[in-house]
Amino acid sequence: MNKADVVEFFSRLAADNPHPETELESGNPYQLLVAVVLSAQATDVGVNKATRKLFQEVHTPEQMVRLGEEKLKEHIKTIGLFNTKAKNVIALSEQLIAEHGGEVPNDRDELEKLPGVGRKTANVVMNVAFGAETFAVDTHIFRVGNRTGLARGKTPLAVELKLEKVVPQPFRLHAHHWLILHGRYVCKARTPECWRCVVADLCAFKPKTPAPKSRAA
Repeated sequence: MNKADVVEFFSRLAADNPHPETELESGNPYQLLVAVVLSAQATDVGVNKATRKLFQEVHTPEQMVRLGEEKLKEHIKTIGLFNTKAKNVIALSEQLIAEHGGEVPNDRDELEKLPGVGRKTANVVMNVAFGAETFAVDTHIFRVGNRTGLARGKTPLAVELKLEKVVPQPFRLHAHHWLILHGRYVCKARTPECWRCVVADLCAFKPKTPAPKSRAA
């Protein structure tokens, strides 16, 4: 995909969805961090169901530590790997209190030092909470980057670094949300819905998936 195609690619995604946002619900950077940690190998819908009541009670790391691991498990037991995630959330909360005055650091390296926080999670927090131009490569972005030819790579990091190079302004801030949402709802894993894709003619994927035939009444 050449530079002109990349600009057109994001121009169309932006026109289709001018104000993309994360689908994870949160009220502050700490709740966002917790939600993203919980979302690993889980759906945003499932995480939101589990955190709505939790986040009514817990707004800060101090409140999370007071809640405790066992009560946290009760809130998030519908989420996959909830035992490990509960342990990590309590540990990262304690670390935020001890090392950052209870505040979420505006620094990717410091975020990655927290229990349960990898590069993708750190990138999401940096982008959503602090407005950094980061690219959080999840399974959707990895698929869309490779399938379309926008940013090919054998690893999430390779795709991220390619996106860093090819995504121009003014699209950098929201690029990863456009790509995630496009992968979640249009460029799906099993059957991409090419017939309703706004960038189908710019995409390297072949053959394009045709529209399903309507059933006769």
